[in-house]
Amino acid sequence: MKQLENDRSKIIVRTSIIGIITNVLLAGFKAVIGFLSNSIAVVLDAVNNLSDAMSSIITIIGAKLGARHADKEHPLGHGRLEYISSMIVAAIVFYAGITSLVESIKKIISPETANYNFIDLFIIAVAIAAKLILGKYVKTQGEKANSGALIASGSDASFDAVLSASVLASAIIFLISGISLEAYVGVVISIVIIKASFEMMRETLNDLIGHRTDAELSKKIKAILTQEPEVRGAYDLVLFDYGPNKSYGAVHLELPDVMTVDEVDSLTRKLQGRVYKETGIVLAGVSVYSYNTKNELAAKMREEIQKTVLAHEWALQIHGFYLENKTIRFDVVLSFDVSPEEALNILIRDIKNLYPDYTVQILYDIDITD
Repeated sequence: MKQLENDRSKIIVRTSIIGIITNVLLAGFKAVIGFLSNSIAVVLDAVNNLSDAMSSIITIIGAKLGARHADKEHPLGHGRLEYISSMIVAAIVFYAGITSLVESIKKIISPETANYNFIDLFIIAVAIAAKLILGKYVKTQGEKANSGALIASGSDASFDAVLSASVLASAIIFLISGISLEAYVGVVISIVIIKASFEMMRETLNDLIGHRTDAELSKKIKAILTQEPEVRGAYDLVLFDYGPNKSYGAVHLELPDVMTVDEVDSLTRKLQGRVYKETGIVLAGVSVYSYNTKNELAAKMREEIQKTVLAHEWALQIHGFYLENKTIRFDVVLSFDVSPEEALNILIRDIKNLYPDYTVQILYDIDITD
């Protein structure tokens, strides 16, 4: 695991350095062209490249801080610092967008004529190609390292190429027709930059607040757990994200009621090892539901109760069903469309109508994972 973290850190740093160098060079060329040709659109494009370079620097800092080892005060590591660095990057991009928008509006109010030549256009065209290549490379490396900041930077670089293409198009239109669209293109660029910053903030806030686990990942983990013949089902899977590639989890396994404690212990340790090996996720908690193996009535009652419960649209699943000494107990997964207290009252009433002589115990679960 330590080697994987080191490799990931190297990928992020190397990719970010390439991004910094490329963006600084592009910003320099565009700034010179922009000032010489009196083009606000090109100058703003240069500012955008410069903000991308600053973003890459912060990405490196975030990756380095996030890779620090766990300590007594932070026993689960420092991985979430990467999310904070992503927020800072989003704030920088937002500031660049607002500044660009203000300058573009000023140019609309007090227009100035640009003065392009074909060398300027050639350099802009080369910059577009460089951004396209950089964007594809950075995004690929980001996916390889599971770095949200790199993936966002790669997507941003690809989109920057489109923005630069609009600058090139406005320059060509000016040379052909004499119509200047400089300031208006600058407004479009600014709005796109601002929009990108909000999207970055939203994704990072989701990581910090906590969001629904990726469906494919949750299905993969449950598939690993249910491969063992003793496991009839895996439920209530919860993953806790403490940074990229630093996740802990908890789950309930449904096991036969004849298993001994040492058999359960051996099984859960085995499954924890497999899940970690195949997904990198530490199952810090494995709890157990038991299911009836000797009571034929239990299977019939479970089928009837499940049909009754799932007749309600807000009841998504039942599990952990067990019948013992005139007591029925199970868990129900509820949607977010119903009050848990109201739902439990309805379900208990329905089941008591079916089996008035039984005690009914229902716990509700949140619809956390698919």
